[in-house]
Amino acid sequence: MILTLDFFYVLLGVMLLLIAFFNLRDRHNPRRYSTALFWTLYAIVYLLGQRLPPAVAGLIMVTMALIAGCGGISLGRYGVRSAEERRVSAASLGHRLLLPALMIPFVTMLGSTVFKDVQINGQLLLDKGNPTLASLGCASVLAVVAACWLTRSTPAQAMREGRRLIDSMGWAVVLPHMLAVLGLLFSEAGVGKAVAHLSTAYIPMDSRLVAVIVYCVGMALFTVIMGNGFAAFPVMAGGVGIPVLVGVYHANPALMAAIGMFSAYCGTLMTPMAANFNIVPVALLDLPDKHSVIKAQIPTALPLLAANIGLLYFLMYQ
Repeated sequence: MILTLDFFYVLLGVMLLLIAFFNLRDRHNPRRYSTALFWTLYAIVYLLGQRLPPAVAGLIMVTMALIAGCGGISLGRYGVRSAEERRVSAASLGHRLLLPALMIPFVTMLGSTVFKDVQINGQLLLDKGNPTLASLGCASVLAVVAACWLTRSTPAQAMREGRRLIDSMGWAVVLPHMLAVLGLLFSEAGVGKAVAHLSTAYIPMDSRLVAVIVYCVGMALFTVIMGNGFAAFPVMAGGVGIPVLVGVYHANPALMAAIGMFSAYCGTLMTPMAANFNIVPVALLDLPDKHSVIKAQIPTALPLLAANIGLLYFLMYQ
């Protein structure tokens, strides 16, 4: 394979190292040393990957959490152009500004469908196990190239803008990865078994409808608590989905998993713990109400959760 995920992980690691270097040199950042340390540690995780001992990786994550929790991540100066200059530039480029963004889904879909089996000198072009993610990596790189060409900017300017965006998002960039690991820890610690015991002991699971409601609502609630559907899935799937829906009511495991994750995403729409979805946009758009995104999404999330319950109840044997 030519374009493996490891290639893009290393590319991300290098980018994070550059962001750390820029922060270290930025004297306008009041916490430049701790900010640089935070992004350096995150870069190490990407650069070393599976070669990093688990204990060291855990220590890195704990250190990053302490830095973020103690307010060690701060913004610097980014040399942003004035609002008038941005308006003039946007007016001259018009709708062409959307092209780099539109390239990402288009190239990703093209790579994961048309080019996933393409070979060069007997080697697959894209990662065999993850052609979609490899296509997404290619799409992102091509989008940056297109943006530089369209705006007549340099890769260095793209890197500076990337740093500005990453710094604006701050610790929330790491949150999805942390929460995904938390789900695995919960699974290893037997939280799923505890949920199964509590559910069967205090809730009458002899009704298929009740079992479906507990599973879907539990997915949403655990996601509200942990902020990520990937963290909630092993808990509820191990506690209710597999032993009750599949083991007792013989549900289709694929449907159980797919609709369960969709139910978890309903919880994502309603929680500030999903900071990368619900808090970061508020910060980037400078909205007065930090919960405005969540308030706008709740009227969609609740009916969608009810629809998922109905879908799983009627389609679980398909």
